[in-house]
Amino acid sequence: MKKSDKIIYWVSTVWLCLGMASTGIVQLIQLEEEAKKMSDLGFPLYFLPLIGIWKLLGVMAVLLPRFPLVKEWAYAGFFFLMTGAVVSHLAHHDPFAELFGPTLLLVLTAVSWYFRPASRRVTSTLTLDNA
Repeated sequence: MKKSDKIIYWVSTVWLCLGMASTGIVQLIQLEEEAKKMSDLGFPLYFLPLIGIWKLLGVMAVLLPRFPLVKEWAYAGFFFLMTGAVVSHLAHHDPFAELFGPTLLLVLTAVSWYFRPASRRVTSTLTLDNA
């Protein structure tokens, strides 16, 4: 792995995890502003702690060594959560400023996933035998 790729991976991963952890904590403790935003978007408030827990578990999965399949699931979960957030804000006709956070986290998810080192990738042991 090139040094520049390693730097891109760690910078994007640290920012991704900071963003997911901070928003996950806000959702887990059901901060009043976050609860209002979720209600305005039409989501039930019981989604807040559920999404918060998922984000915090995803952060742990991405940062901890080994378990590449769990990391893939965490990246997929981050991707689904953030695309869902972007679409929800668009459907609600929120100002574009509301899209900045989820869009940034979506981009960081993609960059972190793309530049992850080989040790953090799922490897296939399946071989095709044409004999």
